[in-house]
Amino acid sequence: MPHLTPDRARRAITEHTRRLAEAASAAGPRTPVPTTPAWTVADLVTHVGGTQHWTAEIMERRVTDFADLPAQSPQAPADPGAWAGWFEESAQRVVTAFADDALAAPVLNAAGDDREGSLFWLLNVLNEAVVHGADGALAADRAPEVAADVAAALVDHHLAMLVSLTWAMARPESASALQGTGQTLQWRADDTGDAWQVERRPAGAVWRAGAGAGPADATVTGPAGPLLLALTRRLPVADAGLQVDGDAALVRHWLDHTAHVAD
Repeated sequence: MPHLTPDRARRAITEHTRRLAEAASAAGPRTPVPTTPAWTVADLVTHVGGTQHWTAEIMERRVTDFADLPAQSPQAPADPGAWAGWFEESAQRVVTAFADDALAAPVLNAAGDDREGSLFWLLNVLNEAVVHGADGALAADRAPEVAADVAAALVDHHLAMLVSLTWAMARPESASALQGTGQTLQWRADDTGDAWQVERRPAGAVWRAGAGAGPADATVTGPAGPLLLALTRRLPVADAGLQVDGDAALVRHWLDHTAHVAD
């Protein structure tokens, strides 16, 4: 995990879950979530807290096979006054499940890539807290914020998921749309110095960290936090304050086919 230590990731999960609890309480249970239009804030609360409990169980049971993944996750309390406690419990459980002595345990990597399973799940549950935390902030009419180091790590995770076999199986229409004939996109974080190069090939998209050997067909530049929020379509590129050089239509195509509102 080049951008984050496990301790930093655990602290970020706790912090973003706390922020989501505050935003959800301020917005109220029936408020629509603008970035996930099929959901209300109550749905968002159940999803994030339930996912944290679900992920904690995977780590606690050391699940190594898809067939053994938890079948259910708990529902959030109906009373919004109990949400803060619900989130405190779910965040604490999942952070404890990723204690240092658990990180070396064999666990399924649901993306099917070469990352350790525990690293996959740690980044995945961090992504849930951060990206859906942004959903909660926007529902409460607040500006979402993501620290640069956390955002950079999650851009890595986001791109790794998009080219994974799991994504191709679950989102075949997206995987097909990302095929191409050599079109290149570059995402550059001007606050951390990170860059991500994407190439759309006939067999599917590939990516690597670091700037390409030459200019890309399209380059998107800005701070890592807004880059993450744009990549996950929590903020439009223009609203995120990002600069687009080159083929803007290529950027729009990528975003239109890679972010799914209820993920």
